[in-house]
Amino acid sequence: MTPQTGRSPRLVIALSKGRMLKDTIGLLKRVGICPPGLSPEGRRLTFPLPNAGGQVILVRATDVPTYVEHGAADIGIVGHDLLLEQMRDVYVPLDLSFGACKIVLAEPTRKERYPSGPLRVATKYPNITERYFSEKGVAVEIIKLYGSIELAPSRGLADQIIDLTETGETLRLHRLRVIAELVTSSARLIVNRSSFRLKYPHIQQVIESLRKAALCE
Repeated sequence: MTPQTGRSPRLVIALSKGRMLKDTIGLLKRVGICPPGLSPEGRRLTFPLPNAGGQVILVRATDVPTYVEHGAADIGIVGHDLLLEQMRDVYVPLDLSFGACKIVLAEPTRKERYPSGPLRVATKYPNITERYFSEKGVAVEIIKLYGSIELAPSRGLADQIIDLTETGETLRLHRLRVIAELVTSSARLIVNRSSFRLKYPHIQQVIESLRKAALCE
């Protein structure tokens, strides 16, 4: 990924498939770097960047920080929740102010079980969960799940959950109530640290374009 003399270096931008992709596409369109054919409904994973000689790649949201940290992508857009969970060594220059949601602690509105031992907490954020309860001096058993976290209390798997929510509707549907808000999350722009040095003028141009577009939204 070393810049070529007399030519703009290829920039690779990693985007996450899933809930934030629609808003991400809208942002890229406003700054004129959205590849033709990029769509939340599509199945392609790579797209050439218009007029830039680079590429957009689509990966799992949880993998975006890994691609950027290791230099497989120069730039990425990912939720703040994943950055807090993974603690990757990346530069985070910009809050893009979309994809707002919260990581919350929730429990059943009517408790069927009162724990005699450590509190059991189901989550896909074990590191955030461990830090939260450690700061409070509370012993917990953390149960790592990859989806359908809201089902865990009703099936007797956990006493509480820590999960991401936008409106809280899914929690209410499963008869759960929020008892604490841990952090507010939104989309963040992340940059590989080596790429930022080697391709500074081009990456900084992207950062400033996205900053202006985000502020105008």
